[in-house]
Amino acid sequence: MSDRLTVDQTKAALVAAADAIIASTERLTKADQAIGDGDHGLGMARGMKAAKEALDKKPAATVGDLFKSVGMAIVSTSGGASGAVFGTLFTGAGKVLTADVLDAEGFATALAEGQKAVQARGKAEPGHKTMLDALAPAAEAARANAAAGLPAAARAAATAAGEGVERTKDMVAQFGRARTLGDRALGHPDPGAISVTIILDAFASTIEG
Repeated sequence: MSDRLTVDQTKAALVAAADAIIASTERLTKADQAIGDGDHGLGMARGMKAAKEALDKKPAATVGDLFKSVGMAIVSTSGGASGAVFGTLFTGAGKVLTADVLDAEGFATALAEGQKAVQARGKAEPGHKTMLDALAPAAEAARANAAAGLPAAARAAATAAGEGVERTKDMVAQFGRARTLGDRALGHPDPGAISVTIILDAFASTIEG
């Protein structure tokens, strides 16, 4: 369990997150079929496969370089709204990670900046039944637990994101196809919020392990 990740260790955590999304393709597809277009799982898997290739090919001097590589790969290959917002999440986070190590403070700041970038791009807010309903509480939890170190901050973020997913079941969507369903989307979690949780849980588990 490390309190600071090197560039190579951060790369390993990002690869683990990508692998977790790819392994969850069917779960994400089913979640999106319930309230969306059904393409979230395949789009995210496609983006994360490209992200792994980018991480292998592109040299990185800082941990931020890694996050930006992931973000650009997702934007270029995932397609749709998910590709745009998840790519924005990673590139936004990467812009503030200028060191060659990732610590709890950097992690918390990166999540907050990623959230800010996603909100600026998509104009959604927490409570609108989007990935922000996992990302926003995750960023808050990471900040609240930063003093306890990176493993604690990362696990708190993942836990808070999971709780956020559960809350989306009681929300009426404000964006995408789910918005047209109105109350019929109630009882179903937001697929993007699930993806945020999968990413953060894999990231935290890598740090812990």
